[in-house]
Amino acid sequence: MAKLSGFPELLPADRAVEVAVVDALRHVFELHGFANVETRAVEPVETLLRKGEIDKEVYVVRRIHDDASVEVGSRSDALALHFDLTVPFARYVVENAGKLAFPFRRYQVQKVWRGERPQQGRFREFTQADIDIVGDGTLPFHADVEVARVMAEALAAVSRVLGAGPDDPSWFTLQVSNRKVLEGFYRGLGVAEPTAVMQVVDKLDKLPGEHILELLAETGLDDDPARACLALAEISTEDTSFVERVRALDVQHPLLDEGLDELATVVAACADVEGVRVTADLRIARGLDYYTGTVFETRMTGQEQLGSVCSGGRYDELASDGRRTYPGVGISLGLSRLLVPLVANGLTSSRPVPSAVLVAVTDEESRAASDALAQRLRRRGIPTEVSSAAQKFGKQIRTAERRGIPYVLFPGEPPSVKDIRTGDQVDVDPDTWTPPAADLTPTVVGLGHHSKETTP
Repeated sequence: MAKLSGFPELLPADRAVEVAVVDALRHVFELHGFANVETRAVEPVETLLRKGEIDKEVYVVRRIHDDASVEVGSRSDALALHFDLTVPFARYVVENAGKLAFPFRRYQVQKVWRGERPQQGRFREFTQADIDIVGDGTLPFHADVEVARVMAEALAAVSRVLGAGPDDPSWFTLQVSNRKVLEGFYRGLGVAEPTAVMQVVDKLDKLPGEHILELLAETGLDDDPARACLALAEISTEDTSFVERVRALDVQHPLLDEGLDELATVVAACADVEGVRVTADLRIARGLDYYTGTVFETRMTGQEQLGSVCSGGRYDELASDGRRTYPGVGISLGLSRLLVPLVANGLTSSRPVPSAVLVAVTDEESRAASDALAQRLRRRGIPTEVSSAAQKFGKQIRTAERRGIPYVLFPGEPPSVKDIRTGDQVDVDPDTWTPPAADLTPTVVGLGHHSKETTP
C-alpha cells in the first residue's frame, strides 16, 4: 500500500521527542492554572463553514451505508473533522457556560485535519497545542499579557527539551503586534478600510516591499500614506523602543495611542523570560478580521521557511449564544509543523523505548524471579523490562544494546548490574540502586545541540 502523504507517523524514538515536548508544554500550562480539555473530533459542517474561506479544506464524515447521491453539505446532520481547535472550543464554551468558572483558562493538545495539499510544514493531519483565556461579557487586557508570557515560557521550555543550553540562541522568536496600533495608524492616515490594508501588510513576509506598495495602491492608497504603512511595518524591536519609532512617523489617532500602550505592556511583561526572544513586530497583522487587539506569530530559528509555527491573538467575540458574548485571547502552537521537519533533519531521542533496565533471565524456570526483580525496580519508578528469551547472557546484552537500554540486571545473590556502554558491572541491592537521572528517561539528541533530559 502506498504511503498517504500529509499524515505524518513518527517512529518510537522520534515519538519520544514529541511526548517530551507535550509534557514540557503541559507542565508550563498547568503551572499557570490552565485546565486541560478535549473536544470531540467532529463538528456540524455548517459550523465549520462559517469562516467561509476553508470550505475546500474540510474533511466530511460519512457512514459507508449513507446514500452517496446526497450532497453531504446539504444535510442538516452532516459532520466533518475539525480543522482547528478554536471553533470546537467556542462551541464547547457556549454549551458548558453554566458549568464553567470565568475567566476560563484552558489548554488543549489534539489532532486536527485539513484537506489541503501537503507540503513542507503543512499536513492533512497534525497536532496543535492551544491555550486560551475566555471571559463572560468582558475580558480584562491583562489576559493578553498573561497568554503572551505563558506561551513565551512554554516556548522556552520546548527549546530546552530540543537541546538549547543556557548559552545557546533561542529556538523561537515570539513576534507580538496589536491590531489597534495598525488600525489606529491607518485611520490616522485617513484610510477608510483598515482591514483591507492589514490583509496586504500581512503578506510582507512573502512579498517584497515594492510589490506591497503596488497592492496598497490597489486598495486606493496614495503613495505617501502607502509608504508610511510600509515604514510602520518595518519597525521591530526587542524592547519598548518601538513606541518612539512609531511616534516619529507623526501619525495621530486615539486608537493608535491605546494600541501602543497595550503592546508596550505585553513586551515589557515578557522581557525577563529566558530562552525565547520576544519582539514587537509591526509587520504582524494576522489577516483574519476577527482579531481585535494583541496578535502573535512565532518563527523558529533555522526553519524560517515554515512561516509561523505558533500564532493567535485577541478576539472579542470568540463565541456567542445570542444573549451572552464570550471574548477571548489565545495562541496555538503547531506541534507537527515544528517537529516533523526537525525529525527529518536528525532530531530524535537516545532510545526508542522508555526502559532503562533489562532484567536478564537465567532460564525459563526462573523467569518468575526475574519478573519479581523487575517489579522491585518499577515500584521505585525505574522503567524496566524483562528479557523475552532465556538466551546466553551475551545475546541478552546485545538485545539490550539494540533496543538502546543502558543497563542489564543479572539475577543472583546478590544481583549485579552491567552498564553495557562502559562494560562496568557491580553488585547492587534492587531496593536501593537507581540508574543516574540522565539514564532514567530517553534524551533528545541530534541537530548538533546538547542532549537534554526529556522531563520538564
